[in-house]
Amino acid sequence: MQASIELDRRPEVQYLLRLGDTCLILAQRLGEWCGHAPILEEDIAMSNMALDLLGQARALLTRAGEIEGRAHDEDQLAFLREERDYFNPTLVELPRGDFAFSVLRNAMVATLLKLMWERLESSSDAEVAAIAGKAIKEARYHQQHAADWVVRLGDGTEESRSRMEAALAQLWRYVPELFTADAVDEAARASGLGPAWSDLREAWFGEMGAVLDEATLAIPADTAFMSTGKRGVHSEHMGYILAEMQHLQRAYPGGAW
Repeated sequence: MQASIELDRRPEVQYLLRLGDTCLILAQRLGEWCGHAPILEEDIAMSNMALDLLGQARALLTRAGEIEGRAHDEDQLAFLREERDYFNPTLVELPRGDFAFSVLRNAMVATLLKLMWERLESSSDAEVAAIAGKAIKEARYHQQHAADWVVRLGDGTEESRSRMEAALAQLWRYVPELFTADAVDEAARASGLGPAWSDLREAWFGEMGAVLDEATLAIPADTAFMSTGKRGVHSEHMGYILAEMQHLQRAYPGGAW
């Protein structure tokens, strides 16, 4: 069984892993829709968006490994870390839920990623800026696709609306974590590597608020709950998704196919 790697926890490495892990884990959740979406077109769309996110994750993990300087490639960083060495927000690791849950989460995350990639196009790291230049086009499509479904379901039938309201109630409590400032963000902002996630809060609420207004859905009230995935402290769901993700790599280390 392949042992876990020892991770460099410098802020610039964590910053890139935080974004890369967000893409990686959401890609895994979207991939679970392959063969299970409500219509064939969405089966293909979900799979394609998962592949887009996986490509973004690969680029970010590769760059994180280069900055880290420990010869860790994208596969090692994707598959050979311990749970507490993943820094994605809890929102993306939640089980896939029903279709309403998935498209609302997609809208929320795609809006965040679109805003992030727009800012990262001017990153002080030329490699990160180049990754952002490609990824922004994908994120814009993901946002539009998901937003269309949120509006269609929210302002649709009694059944579709009730499912969207339930999804909104479940997901919204994880939003505060997205915009909580910390030392990792401050270091990235100071170096010019990228924005603090908290810098995107106002724009994110503006864009998501417009989508929810069109869907005739009300933003839920704030709660005291705060998730902590960005700090490496995850929900009970993370261990299960990592067990599935990591099994082949750990069982057959260095395997070539």
